[in-house]
Amino acid sequence: MSKARKGVVVWFTGLSGSGKSTLSGRIAELLRPTGLPVELLDGDIIRTNLSKGLGFSKDDRDTNIRRIGFVSRLLARNGVLVFAAAISPYEAIRAEQRQLVEADGADFCEVFMKCQLEVLIQRDVKGLYKRALAGEIENFTGISDPYEPPSRPDVIVESDSETVEIGIKRVLNVLAEKGHVPREVLEKMDI
Repeated sequence: MSKARKGVVVWFTGLSGSGKSTLSGRIAELLRPTGLPVELLDGDIIRTNLSKGLGFSKDDRDTNIRRIGFVSRLLARNGVLVFAAAISPYEAIRAEQRQLVEADGADFCEVFMKCQLEVLIQRDVKGLYKRALAGEIENFTGISDPYEPPSRPDVIVESDSETVEIGIKRVLNVLAEKGHVPREVLEKMDI
């Protein structure tokens, strides 16, 4: 009988528009054909389905993150590579999720999608930052609600100055170092 695969939760955090969904989605796409068990939990999709009805108060945001964390833990403790992409603005709730994942015997890898607010406002195709700055959207993270950057993330991707490919390589290298992605798999990838 072979040793069970240890799962990992790769938690992408950052402001709206910082590239969490793009980067996590691209990594999941690259890994799926390798046969590794991969699942993507995107914050926008979770909000539409699992967290429908929640608002954007601190309590509701924490509840949303706890729900994403719970599903992530279920998957990771069964050997899945879980990519969770959610703003998750508060450091305490992210630290709580790390502790719970690790207590379940899986790994946790926090990826901080760092991007200057000015760049996010410029690239905002939905006009959310403009509306938030005009006072039309309440509790908007980074404008009228705080975002607490990670104090010790496992990976930092500066999405305002680095390409998606650089971010992919940085995350995959950390996953390879921790034994979640075999080096030979990385060598075969076209990134």
